[in-house]
Amino acid sequence: MKIIAGLGNPGAQYAGNRHNIGFMAVDALQRLPSFAPWSKKFKAEISEGEIGGEKVLLMKPLTYMNLSGESVGEAMRFFKLTPADIIAIHDELDLLAGRTRIKIGGGHGGHNGLKSLDAHCGKEYRRLRLGIGHPGDKERVHGHVLGDFAKADRVWLDPLLDAIADNAAMLVKGEDSQLMNKLALATGSKPEAEKPVKAGKPAAQSHIHQARNSAQPKKLPETGPMAEMLKRMFGKKD
Repeated sequence: MKIIAGLGNPGAQYAGNRHNIGFMAVDALQRLPSFAPWSKKFKAEISEGEIGGEKVLLMKPLTYMNLSGESVGEAMRFFKLTPADIIAIHDELDLLAGRTRIKIGGGHGGHNGLKSLDAHCGKEYRRLRLGIGHPGDKERVHGHVLGDFAKADRVWLDPLLDAIADNAAMLVKGEDSQLMNKLALATGSKPEAEKPVKAGKPAAQSHIHQARNSAQPKKLPETGPMAEMLKRMFGKKD
């Protein structure tokens, strides 16, 4: 079983806020044929259904953003699940509007909903981060996140929400790269899947790239066909 929790604030006055894009995404999932009507439990609106053969509980916490973890944590313990069984969908200031990323664990980045989830559920849950853009000025952040999406935003917002629902099986199965590609295609943006980088394991570079990188000289082959080619390409002219 998986829990997919959209983060947001309850109430009509917050419904169109950028901060509520997590609620909007879960609403799109709930419209899939397998899901039951919304009901109330675990201090949340919930809907049970199935995605890709997996039982799924959709949640919209009614605790307000800052206490989201109380609701999700209660459901997690009731069903005897672990943080790995939770997918949180939330707004992300540090991504351009319409861009998406997905990752497991990490810091809360000042997001109060994630901070609450970390405290009540642990940190190793998956986070689908939906970009809402940054207003460019720290003083304007509060008004930006609690402001409604503009009509112009519907050009990317509606296709994004539809694509999340259309590709929900990828979200549940952890097919993150494929999901990021689908969401990027829907919004006309560049895929932003985060791939873990192993410490001490920099990406391999070709000998040609190394030769061009004069700021960080690497040991190049001194004999053989590759050495001869590099000499012809980069050696001094007589």
